[in-house]
Amino acid sequence: MSDAVRSRLVCLNFRAHGVMQSRLKSTLYVGGLDNSVNEKLLADAFLPFGEIVDVTIPKPELPSSQDPHRGFGYVEFELAGDAKEAIDNMNQSEFFGRVIKVAAAKPQKDSNEGLGSKTAIWETEGWIAKHAVSEEDREAAQNTERDRATLEDPMESLESDVAGPRPE
Repeated sequence: MSDAVRSRLVCLNFRAHGVMQSRLKSTLYVGGLDNSVNEKLLADAFLPFGEIVDVTIPKPELPSSQDPHRGFGYVEFELAGDAKEAIDNMNQSEFFGRVIKVAAAKPQKDSNEGLGSKTAIWETEGWIAKHAVSEEDREAAQNTERDRATLEDPMESLESDVAGPRPE
């Protein structure tokens, strides 16, 4: 691959990363939505603050759920300044009889990290590296257990004693 092509790819990758960062800055999390709220109503409520690019209200994960959505949504603005203004004006406001929380959206976590992941914590490489026991430590622990087993029980010599005052 030529240097010109490589530098062009690096430039495109950098631009894509910048787009992702700016897009994240202009996306809002809106929590505490009433079940009667839909994407159109949510878009209409945030329209006064600027041009809206996208509105999403996630559906329930369980197919048997009777709820129309999960109680939160995302509103993406064209400009990050518009999103900031919407946060300042809409956070802790009442919307369809409920107080809503409006904040900057956080990046979605990888499916194998944090709470709710599909992988047990002890199966992740980071946890294993942090909590792995060296062979030397394992031998020391076994020696300690063996030493405890060979110690005399301090209560063993008291078995012949009788409780209560000693007769004189």
